[in-house]
Amino acid sequence: MTRLPAWTATLTWKAAVFITVMCCALAALLGTLVHVSVAGQTVKDSRGKALSRLDEVSRLYESGEPLPRFAGVDPAGLPESLRALALRGERGTMVTEFEGRPTMWAAAPADGRALAVRIDYTQSAATIDGLDRSILGSSVLAIGATLLVGAFSVTRITRRLHATAQVARRISAGDLDARVDDPRTKDPSRPQDEVATVSGALDTMASSLQRKLQTEQRFTADVAHELRTPLTGLSAAAELLPEGRPSEMVRERVRTMRALTEDLLEISRLDAGTEKVDLAVHDLGPLAERVVRASGTATEVRVVRDVRVETDRRRLERVLGNLVANAHKHGAPPVVLTVDGPVVTVRDHGPGFPEYLLSAGPQRFRTEGGGKGHGLGLTIAAGQAEVIGAELVFSDVRVEDEEGAGAEHGGGGALARLTLPTRPPVSADDADGTTVVGGTDGLSDTDDTDRTTVTGDTDGTHGAGGTDGTPGAGRTGA
Repeated sequence: MTRLPAWTATLTWKAAVFITVMCCALAALLGTLVHVSVAGQTVKDSRGKALSRLDEVSRLYESGEPLPRFAGVDPAGLPESLRALALRGERGTMVTEFEGRPTMWAAAPADGRALAVRIDYTQSAATIDGLDRSILGSSVLAIGATLLVGAFSVTRITRRLHATAQVARRISAGDLDARVDDPRTKDPSRPQDEVATVSGALDTMASSLQRKLQTEQRFTADVAHELRTPLTGLSAAAELLPEGRPSEMVRERVRTMRALTEDLLEISRLDAGTEKVDLAVHDLGPLAERVVRASGTATEVRVVRDVRVETDRRRLERVLGNLVANAHKHGAPPVVLTVDGPVVTVRDHGPGFPEYLLSAGPQRFRTEGGGKGHGLGLTIAAGQAEVIGAELVFSDVRVEDEEGAGAEHGGGGALARLTLPTRPPVSADDADGTTVVGGTDGLSDTDDTDRTTVTGDTDGTHGAGGTDGTPGAGRTGA
């Protein structure tokens, strides 16, 4: 089935079609009424004139006087139906063609024959034809003018609707300062149409949402700040406890609380949108290897194609550290970190990401299956990736899609893909003395190498979290 173009679904197009159809219907109705009325009056006048002449000719015929040239008994060209009517003793009229011209006939009985007269109907027929052409031309002009005025009016409405929709999209993307600011909503005494009502409701909703989010952000930041001081004292006191299992449990809980507090502070800064990036050029492969070494996990690092990227090293290490920690905590070995140009993937072979994360992204304080963690690690990773201008995508790996090295482990698992902006190509020695081989994609001299490194504990034990020493977050939003 052939699908209609997308523009046919627009309000402007639908309004134009509606206006056109209604104008055509109205023009046809009015044109028909005028045509029938004028044509009926014209025929009536011509018929009356023809019958008057027929009366005069009848008197001449009865007195035996010669008949005029436009009258006669059984004249040539008289319609047979009108002749039969006269032979039945009745009078009648009819319009037909006679010698190539419209003619009005009138006939009456006369001694068993038909006495008839004719008058020229050309002028009357021309009047009706001219009227029809005038009606058609006027209808076309009226439809065109109405369509232009209607399209202009509808376009003004659709422009306001598009502006409202654009503001709604900006708000959904995180720009809580966006407002429609329809001038019709600023003056309460001014009548408002439906579009102004929708615009005002959207602005009110955005303001309310902004206030609530700002209140939540301030609350989160205040709570985290207030917790830092007692946690610092508690940590110092825990170190003074005698060695033993109870002391270890206290210290572990204190470390967990401190990590959670730092994560809350980081999220509050990300929510506030005040983060500043410290850009510098780094080799992506060595940076990824350092992150894995710092995590203390048995993670396999594969550098398929190294590249130089301009990014904030601390934030990038935070993102990769959280992804690696999440893969070990909620996935299954082996965990593989792959660098292929500006794309870094972290893959495990566990059950994969939960459905809600794939559809809506990481959600803070939500974990799956009762696992450890607070659901903040992936939330922080997504926020820091946005700050450095990278794209972070979460997906599951299907067994049938596996190729190469992935297939040898049985397939499946979770896959986090981080795509970084690359540095413009460099053809000269950079500041630290490393020579960059010229290329259009700005790749370093390791482009054609495939370097695979396994870092971390050889016994496959899983260490904690990211590069800042905090525990990794949960699969569902860590």
